[in-house]
Amino acid sequence: MTTKTVVAVLFGGRSSEHAISCVTAKGVLSAIDANRFEVIPIGITREGAFTLSTADVSTYELDAANLPEVADNGTRIVWPDKAGSRELRVRDVATGADSAGSLMRSLGNIDLVFPILHGPFGEDGTIQGMLELCGLPYVGAGVLASSLGMDKHFAKTVLQQAGIAVAPWQTVTALDWQARRSAVVADIEQMPLPVFVKPSRAGSSVGVSKVSEWSQLAAAMDVAFAEDDRVLVENAIVGREVECAVLQGRPGEATRASVAGEIVVTGREFYDFEAKYLGAAGIDLVCPADLTSAELAELQELSVRAFEALGAAGLARVDFFLTDTGFVLNEINTMPGFTPISMFPRCWQETGLGYSDLITELIEVALAHRGSPSL
Repeated sequence: MTTKTVVAVLFGGRSSEHAISCVTAKGVLSAIDANRFEVIPIGITREGAFTLSTADVSTYELDAANLPEVADNGTRIVWPDKAGSRELRVRDVATGADSAGSLMRSLGNIDLVFPILHGPFGEDGTIQGMLELCGLPYVGAGVLASSLGMDKHFAKTVLQQAGIAVAPWQTVTALDWQARRSAVVADIEQMPLPVFVKPSRAGSSVGVSKVSEWSQLAAAMDVAFAEDDRVLVENAIVGREVECAVLQGRPGEATRASVAGEIVVTGREFYDFEAKYLGAAGIDLVCPADLTSAELAELQELSVRAFEALGAAGLARVDFFLTDTGFVLNEINTMPGFTPISMFPRCWQETGLGYSDLITELIEVALAHRGSPSL
């Protein structure tokens, strides 16, 4: 009898993308190969409690009136108390009991952690740092690449240094906005309209506004500063929005890129949260995108270069604008949306790698790079 690889799947979390992570969990937990993997589902509440999930994730849907959320069921995951241990435990808190009355039991050894978390406290290097301290292998980018990929200012700085075109931008801190607003506004107003105002560290278009006249700037900055204390003001780029999915190879193998997908905006200002996740009209997702062989080859080469420039691992989705003068990188996402209809798995499906096989590939690549199963 073949021993299954034990995978702890993390979802939920403290960020504004909590619900997106829950729906991603539904896709992954439904499609992971049960013949090869034993799953321990760990839901992280909005308050940051790690719980042994008992929820029926098949009910998780992106319904605007009832977004899914990890409920606190009173359990607490206890991570290994030293590097080299793979034992995961859970504390079941008896009703009305204090910590001394808690009940602890072992969940056994785990082989790998799959953190399908989006946004701060999950995609930004924080959870990766915790796993590194515990000595646990995990899927996806490491601490530095996760942090860089999450922070638009520093990602653009690194990518620009690597010779990859990015949209011109200005970064404004909350302190600058409070202490020298007039000077900041004067600098920003030298940029051509329209501009996009974005939190530096947020995803899924949360906190993003399009500013078409300067009277809209203050409100847009307030929306962005509600998500982060650094805000980017970017030139709007005119071009087709195309995306490419990237997978790390096993040791000694090259990183590879998928066919392209395209976001066709027909009736909205931009590809915002409602269009991405709540079925709002005005957006068509096309995969594979209609590119020439030369355009696709260039897009794939740029995507791999961006992945390697950040020192990424595992997976990423790299988003570009195809303009009259070439490709301009919009952002790199080190833990992209992973529902069965998300662009990252769709691009790989069109390249010949199905959803369930893609999950298996990510787990096997992570184990090959970060450690063999403990059993």
